[in-house]
Formats: sequence, structure tokens, C-alpha cells
Amino acid sequence: MSKPRETAVYTHGHHESVLRSHTWRTAANSAGYLLGSLKPHMKVLDIGCGPGTITADLAELVPDGHVTGVDRAPEILEQARATATGRGLTNIDFAVADVHALEYPDDTFCVVHAHQVLQHVGDPVQALREMVRVTRPGGFVAVRDSDYAAMTWYPPVPGLDDWLDLYRRVARANGGEPDAGRRLYSWALEAGLTDVTATSSTWTFATEEERAWWSGLWADRTLASAYAGRATSGGHADEEQLRSVSEAWRAWGRRSDGWFAVLHAEILGRKRA
Repeated sequence: MSKPRETAVYTHGHHESVLRSHTWRTAANSAGYLLGSLKPHMKVLDIGCGPGTITADLAELVPDGHVTGVDRAPEILEQARATATGRGLTNIDFAVADVHALEYPDDTFCVVHAHQVLQHVGDPVQALREMVRVTRPGGFVAVRDSDYAAMTWYPPVPGLDDWLDLYRRVARANGGEPDAGRRLYSWALEAGLTDVTATSSTWTFATEEERAWWSGLWADRTLASAYAGRATSGGHADEEQLRSVSEAWRAWGRRSDGWFAVLHAEILGRKRA
């Protein structure tokens, strides 16, 4: 049975195989659609900041402003703080928060940003309404989410079809929506945003190094992360099936002609002044 939307949990957890990808993320490769709207003085809220690599980049891009990174998981914020300290950033802070009920006054931030968040929350429209509420009039709401059903790869390794089916079932059982990307624009309109630009972009993994990295982190995640535990405890797969999916990832990664694309949807909305 799927969890009610309001009790959604973060499917991946924070195993090393998950953070291997999260710490690779930068403002350039994950928030390019937003960067042209940033100004040096802006006050920014980064929701679901994780280990803080994007957050730190945003702080560098608003040197006369300030960035607050928030996440529901207190333990990951220690890594985020270490990221900021290691880069010598002083215009940044971090806090625990729930995007469904942000503890900030109305009209607080110039920009509210969330990367790969709405696919995991219980009520994405309410989350967007909260993001709009704490944004200043004339400010920006920026959201980017992948869409699992739109991911594509070559060659057609059968076990990767099993991976996609399994991941989508586990994520939905946890109360999330793995195909969030295609829904972002609709959710934004339902949340009351009226000035919205909808775009898309991709991550592509095709070189030998990229294939090894992407396939390796998913092979490990399938066996050792919170996602793996939720797959087995929820009755979606047994350990033998997980091993088979993990090996399919490694088999794809060994292919010299391997290619994988992750589609992301993006919305950049402006709060009415």
C-alpha cells in the first residue's frame, strides 16, 4: 500500500552511493536556468540543500546577499556546513525545515530554489504555495526535477527496465512521484504562480569515465542504500532481484557504446509584485 502523500519519505537516504551523485551537483550543472536571474544582493532560500554544493555555489553568486540552505535531515546539514566552511563562505547558513510549512515570514526571500525536491514531498502543490509565500513580490521561485519515465539509455539492457519499474514502484509506495518533471508546470499553475517559464535540460553520461561513475553509484545504491532497504521491506523486490538489477547497471557501464540521458523539467516563476 502506498503511503499517504503527506507522509512521503526520502526514498534514497544519504548512503555514500547517494552522496556520490549529490556532491557532484553544482549550480552550473543543476541550476543553469536560474543563474541569469541572480543579482549580487539577493537573499536566497535553497530547499532540500543536501550536502550543500549547489547552495555554496549560489552563495558565491550573491556575494552581497545571503543564502539559507534547508533540509529535513539534520545529519546532512553538518556536511553542508563543512562544505561552506571549506570554501570560506560567510554569507550562508543552514537550518532544518519542512517545505510544506516553512518557518519564515511572508515575502522574505528574493529567490526560493529547490532541486530534485518535489518528487519526494507529500504535497508538491502545497510545497510550491509555501515557496511562493516566502518569496518577495517580484522575486523568483525556481524548481527543477527529473522525470524517471523519461530517462532513456542505450543499449537496451533488460535489467535496466527492471530497475526503472522497481524504482518507480518504491518511490510511489513512499508517497512520492518519480515522474515529477512532467508535472512541474501544472503544479506551479495550481499553486498560483502566474508568470512561469517552463524549460528542460539533461544530464548525459556517455564517456567511459561517466558510464563508470553513473553505473557504479546506481549499482551500489541498489544494494546498500535506504532505497534498497525500502525495496525489500516493502515487498517490491528480494535480495536476489536487487543483485540482478545491480549487475545490470555494471553490465551497462562496461559497454563502450553505453549512453544514458536524464531529463529534467524546470520552472522559473515570478511572484506577482
